[in-house]
Amino acid sequence: MKKQIVFLLLLGFVWSATVTYTIPASAPTTATALDPAPLGISFEFFAFPSYFLNVTGTNQCLKNLKELTGTWPPIRIGGTTQDRATYDASSSAYVTYSVASPLDAPASLTFGPKFMELASTYPGTVVIGLNRGHDDIANTIAAAKVASAKMSNLLAIELGNEPEYYTSDKQPIALNAGTWTPATDAESQDDWDIRVGSALHQNFIIQAGNSNDSPPKWGAVELIATENSTAKSYVHNYAHHNYPGGTLTTLMSHSNIVSNLAIFEPEVAAVSEEGKEYVLGETNSVSGGGAATVSPLFGAAVWTMDYMLRAAVLGIKRVYYHHGTVGKCFYCFWGRYSMGAPYFGAYAATAAMAGGSSIASLDEGSTNYGGYTVFGSDGTPMRVLLLNSDFYGGDGSRGSQTFVLSGLAGAKSRAKRLSAPSANSRVDQGGNPSFGGQMFANGTCEVRGEEVWEIVDVVDGNGTFVVGASEALLVYLK
Repeated sequence: MKKQIVFLLLLGFVWSATVTYTIPASAPTTATALDPAPLGISFEFFAFPSYFLNVTGTNQCLKNLKELTGTWPPIRIGGTTQDRATYDASSSAYVTYSVASPLDAPASLTFGPKFMELASTYPGTVVIGLNRGHDDIANTIAAAKVASAKMSNLLAIELGNEPEYYTSDKQPIALNAGTWTPATDAESQDDWDIRVGSALHQNFIIQAGNSNDSPPKWGAVELIATENSTAKSYVHNYAHHNYPGGTLTTLMSHSNIVSNLAIFEPEVAAVSEEGKEYVLGETNSVSGGGAATVSPLFGAAVWTMDYMLRAAVLGIKRVYYHHGTVGKCFYCFWGRYSMGAPYFGAYAATAAMAGGSSIASLDEGSTNYGGYTVFGSDGTPMRVLLLNSDFYGGDGSRGSQTFVLSGLAGAKSRAKRLSAPSANSRVDQGGNPSFGGQMFANGTCEVRGEEVWEIVDVVDGNGTFVVGASEALLVYLK
């Protein structure tokens, strides 16, 4: 791989007041332990086979992340259509459904054993979502048994997706109950967890929760309060969904990201007391496949990166970014023909955390500027991620933020920059982002271009770094 080294020239930016962070020599007691692969991908249930059989870039995009961490990113298969899907043991197809347009999601579908066989070929862990909405536990147990038998990579099983919508979706389980509330759902979840877990003769197999409403309503705290020891014994981890939404400016704002994720802190704490993990089992920028004016733009890449790192700081072990209907998915990281700008943010976040043992925030989250320190297994700092979430739309001079890092060792530091022409840049419209000077080829997701390292002098333990508006800089300390 070609590498290019450049000395950072502090030109071409509009300056603002300096932000100074002190990098500790060792991880503070408040640093949060990292999962080996915190950033994961969620695939809509009906679309999962197509992503792996018909979308060329899927395996390479996942492999790129694995090359950084040494661990394949975790995947989750689920979403709205898991509660429309019926298992058919006699089917020879991955999925079977009928739609008026290939861009439509099916109102109903069936899937056969080959669905689980395909999932079993993935080298990383898999969470698979099964149907609770139809209130047919025998069919769900039949599918769960096949998943358990065929998938050595099976991490957990979801029983239902976003149950708060079961009434509006006219799902039989809610209609049969008469009244459907968080309490009703919790009773149902507890019962299904026990019955499915016992049928599989397997503890710690259920990914519980899976709601989308803002906690504490429909959240883990409420659910845990209803569980007896038997139900808890079958729970592997608890999950929640989250789609912040908003405009591109509000989405990528660092202070907004901190505020948006703060609602999960009591959830993480409650789950931790149970000795379990908490994950965002499905998330992305804007619900329903994303928004054209937000989700495919580079500002969403800045959000993807910052959101992932902030979630890790809060103790959210894994974050699964959702990928919906192929060809109708503004927030997707990749597709059949072109990359999505958010993939660059996902790649940068993964690079920041790769091989790390713990992570800590350098700021309080009250401004558009922030930073994170990732520490190695020996407790010493490995990398610092600096970000400037000021919105730059492409007109006029690009603002910048100067950061001074103190406590640095050595005479020089090197860094990789995450950047694009503007926050509005969109890959399929020619606005290619880059990370360390490199891009990802449309269609194949292969890395392209020379690797560019920016070199900064360190004087008396201090290094000065300039980050443009709607940019980030990953500083390598080792």
